[in-house]
Amino acid sequence: MHIQLIVFDIAGTTVRDDNKVASAFQAALTNHGFNVALADTAIFMGYEKNKAIRDILSKFFNGSKHSDELINQIHHDFIDRMLKYYRTSDEIKPLANVEETFAALHKQGIRIALDTGFSRNIADAIISKLNWWEKGLIDFMIASDEVKNGRPYPDMIKELMQRAQIEDPKKVVKVGDTEVDILEGRNAGCIYSIGITTGSYNRSQLLVHNPSFVIDDIRELLSIINPPEK
Repeated sequence: MHIQLIVFDIAGTTVRDDNKVASAFQAALTNHGFNVALADTAIFMGYEKNKAIRDILSKFFNGSKHSDELINQIHHDFIDRMLKYYRTSDEIKPLANVEETFAALHKQGIRIALDTGFSRNIADAIISKLNWWEKGLIDFMIASDEVKNGRPYPDMIKELMQRAQIEDPKKVVKVGDTEVDILEGRNAGCIYSIGITTGSYNRSQLLVHNPSFVIDDIRELLSIINPPEK
């Protein structure tokens, strides 16, 4: 087995979240008259954000149909809140051992990609704050608004494979902290679709979705990629 590409989620997987995404969702919904508990928004993290908003409204507000205009208004409210946070906050930091793990994988010739349920402008704001392009820590990044279908569909991973000129999904690994990350990796046919407990879901919540592995620290990935000789 020769893994050529690992696709990582952003918030909660490689970048510290501290529930800011769920809080911004809650605030945007509340601003438009929809009061949803913070815990109830958290389970929708990882999805493309227009879909997440639509699903939240459908689930908690009697399944009534909501207009595209309303969905877009809530989404833009959410984007404004997240952009302000990511552009101005001093709290934006990598999760523990992320940069060291990226560097170790690069030394093995494995390329690093990021994919996200955020829109591209939010993803760019995060990565700009961390200087990951300048540090040479990532090779590719894609956001949900750059493809037809966001997670759990495999569109983002397939597009990343094209950019990396990889035809075989068994040379690709997906790592993320939510249900849709696991499903995205499986739907793309990745050799491993790995859950990590540093974000929205705990171990038991991840295991329900049949990941290849569940890890608590991103550096555990290195022992999965390089299992000890028997």
